[in-house]
Amino acid sequence: MKITKIATMHVAVPYIPAIRKYRPTEHTDTPILLIKMYTDEGIVGVGEGERGQDVEALAPQWIGRDPFKVNLRETHPPFQTALYDIVGKALALPVWRLMGDMVRDKVAVNYWSCYMAPEDTAREAEVAVKQGYKTHKLKARPWDIVRQAELITKAAGPDYAIIVDPNGTFETPAATVRIARELEERGYNIQCFEDPIPKGHDKQLALMRQKFNIPIAPHLGQPLDVLEALKAGAADMFNLSGNFDSVYRSAALADAEGLPVWIQIAGLSLGVAAAFATHACAVIRNAILPADTLHFLREDDLLLEHPLDPKDGYLEVPQGPGLGVELDERAVERFQV
Repeated sequence: MKITKIATMHVAVPYIPAIRKYRPTEHTDTPILLIKMYTDEGIVGVGEGERGQDVEALAPQWIGRDPFKVNLRETHPPFQTALYDIVGKALALPVWRLMGDMVRDKVAVNYWSCYMAPEDTAREAEVAVKQGYKTHKLKARPWDIVRQAELITKAAGPDYAIIVDPNGTFETPAATVRIARELEERGYNIQCFEDPIPKGHDKQLALMRQKFNIPIAPHLGQPLDVLEALKAGAADMFNLSGNFDSVYRSAALADAEGLPVWIQIAGLSLGVAAAFATHACAVIRNAILPADTLHFLREDDLLLEHPLDPKDGYLEVPQGPGLGVELDERAVERFQV
């Protein structure tokens, strides 16, 4: 089998209204890359890249190569996704079977909010809990995270868990400790702080773990960074991003220390990346925390018949050959830019 052609396209799919209120032009400013990888045997693999990604210069290097002679794990999206899709289709196997042994046939996912006014976040939490989601990850800021947690809890109930993701904006250990202690005193269900201070300060994270009980979750993408965080005692859990190889190896390191992880291979994606991420989560043993697979926050996931609609906060792992999903070509054409 040989790769004969790679077609690329960019699509601008708006967010749902609650997010579009705060990010009205992001979908057009950084449209999402899709590719189709064609082979001489008539099998076509689909792949999804990142927001704003361009691979025109990289695509020619794949022409003439045999997907069965590529180290699938070490390639990168969108090519990784498409290659796994091709090989799975050729062997009539789902992608998860190519990745490893299935440890779960459905994958929990977070609900998610960008930074919003607390009242808007609470309205989203009320929507989410009615749909069966158990955990809400929100972009947090130090000046109103306590108010955010208060209104989310009122809207969704005390069992609804909150992942606080400040993207480093809590800035210092002292500020983080003050916020953590106030949230703990009020009894809110905070699952963790993800990157409360800027990355690269493992010793400070380790110190903070001694000052409060809210778990710390570094968001990392390379096994070496995970290893350094583990050696420093800087983590209670991890959010892991990257290609499948880096996520799988990073998760194994965390598992050796008995720590759980969640996976952010897809993030604010469309359905193709969501399918790939769901296959990956199915085989990573300690990926027991809800994943950041968030295609449902777009107006359209570009998949036929929406086979990846979350049900009660879970995605069923596709069982068809390859990714097990099919592009809705009409929707792709409608959103293509």
